[in-house]
Amino acid sequence: MIALKRFGQNFLIDKNILAEIVSRSDAGEDDCVLEVGPGHGVLTRALLARGVGHLHAIELDERLRPELEELARGEENFSLHWGDAVKFDYSSLKPFPNKIIANIPYNITTPLIWELLRYAGLGLTYHLYMLQMEAAVRLTAPPDSKARYPLGVTIEAMGHASIVRSVGRKCFRPVPNVDSAIVEIVIEKNFALMENSSWSELLHRGFAHRRKTLINNLKGFMNISRETFEALGLDANIRAEDLTCEQWLRLFGLGVRSEGLGVRV
Repeated sequence: MIALKRFGQNFLIDKNILAEIVSRSDAGEDDCVLEVGPGHGVLTRALLARGVGHLHAIELDERLRPELEELARGEENFSLHWGDAVKFDYSSLKPFPNKIIANIPYNITTPLIWELLRYAGLGLTYHLYMLQMEAAVRLTAPPDSKARYPLGVTIEAMGHASIVRSVGRKCFRPVPNVDSAIVEIVIEKNFALMENSSWSELLHRGFAHRRKTLINNLKGFMNISRETFEALGLDANIRAEDLTCEQWLRLFGLGVRSEGLGVRV
């Protein structure tokens, strides 16, 4: 089958990398796992063989339906779903997953992870992804780094992300033009953070114009003012990438309190 560029399809063919992903996930009979973009079912088969409690797989490419439905036939602990993973209603999944393990299409990396973080409060707290190396670096970028961006800050505010290992482009078919990495995300705190849309908007506004100071980017949003910065001990000339995660959380906390939203972070 020809991989479609519009679906961002690059299928993993290296069995050693596949085994490492499954082992790293430590998925077992007590876990309900979510897989996005199962493709030809290589990772799907490995997870089922490991004996996970339940496996949900979401696929968009209808050309894969015969192959995946054949795989699902007779597997009582495997649920196959069709649709756009970025727009999917994950709250409808039963049983609800506590882990996601996926070789996700690189063209939906950021919007998909943003969406999945919304379900941390329901128990989806472990993520293991194959990502483009550039995306992996951005997700794990520290403060004072040009690679720092809203999603990376959010993951740090909720837990931590780490690059498990790099993966060469020859491990895929078709061979992509970029190298990849296995990234592990563990959510440990602030499980409801993404339930408040103001958090995401705060970060996106803050990073919108990187050459501008943060205070100018946030002018008029959530009643944030120069006095807010002074209360937090922040320099008025500071830029978004310079803030630590704790400073972002404190800025958000002051902002929501000033609007009377009753949110604690």
